[in-house]
Amino acid sequence: MPKAFFVDTSRCTACRGCQLACKEWYELPANETLQQGSHQNPPDLNANNYKVVRFSEQLVDGKVNWFFFPDQCRHCAEPPCKMVADGYMEGAVIQDEKTGAVLFTEKTRQLGKDDFEDVRGACPYNIPRRDEKTGLWAKCTGCQTRVAKGLLPACVKACPTGAMNFGERADMLALAEKRLAVVKKDFPRATLADPDSVNVIYLLQDEPSLYHAYSVAQAPAGLNRKEFLARLAAPLTRTVERLMRS
Repeated sequence: MPKAFFVDTSRCTACRGCQLACKEWYELPANETLQQGSHQNPPDLNANNYKVVRFSEQLVDGKVNWFFFPDQCRHCAEPPCKMVADGYMEGAVIQDEKTGAVLFTEKTRQLGKDDFEDVRGACPYNIPRRDEKTGLWAKCTGCQTRVAKGLLPACVKACPTGAMNFGERADMLALAEKRLAVVKKDFPRATLADPDSVNVIYLLQDEPSLYHAYSVAQAPAGLNRKEFLARLAAPLTRTVERLMRS
């Protein structure tokens, strides 16, 4: 069975401990940012931030509410990024058999910016980022190297409230369902975000759109299902065309 994260946003205080722990573990450099009218910093995921706690201020039932969302790669059970990348170069994106973690490898440096945009466009959560200096693709690795040594992912280890959890997928699903039943008593609109297709399962107290545009899966850039499937197939089509010309 693959491993899974369970992110209980009802317990998230936006301390950003998970975000900092991730950055420190991978020794990622600082980003120069500008104040954009939000406590969220940096403004988005980037090649030097694999995780960012999103802040969303919303007016709900006449009251101002904060919704916090520790955003990261969902490590999809059937990752579209890998499906597309395989059409360009096998091994650029791999999936660890033991944990289910989806990993961008050093081979991504050999792929072009257009190739990357195709892969990013296939992600229903808008996660992949590219280092413009090195060409290396970047995102959460699920701390696969830590997990292989019996350690918790850095973000889970650092979380002080129990919002971040990690373990066997079956156990995390059971924990998510148990917590959902409790949270629904006070927040009847609470839901789990795409629990059947990802290995990072979020519990949301309210409508997903209140948290983040990509808190649940969607076809990127407003594409309909037919257009989305066509985008997934495009790299494979181009590979076949190249082979036929060679």
